[in-house]
Amino acid sequence: MSKPLEKEFQFYLDHQVELVAKYNGRVVVIKGEEVIGVYDDEMESVTETRKSHALGTFLVQRCTPGSEAYTVKYHSRIAFPIV
Repeated sequence: MSKPLEKEFQFYLDHQVELVAKYNGRVVVIKGEEVIGVYDDEMESVTETRKSHALGTFLVQRCTPGSEAYTVKYHSRIAFPIV
């Protein structure tokens, strides 16, 4: 069984260079293997796209070079003892 939006995310990864060249800094909405919308911010992209597509059926991704836009890092301020 595939993960939700796996196809859409893979499409973004496969086409990131050309998408960034065309939409750098903007937000794209991807459904299947197609860009179905381009917006200035994430909230607008979700608000507008959900008018015609169910939530959870499309990927919202900011177009930027590199992996920073889709990589999340968590930092903890809690110190753990070294054993």
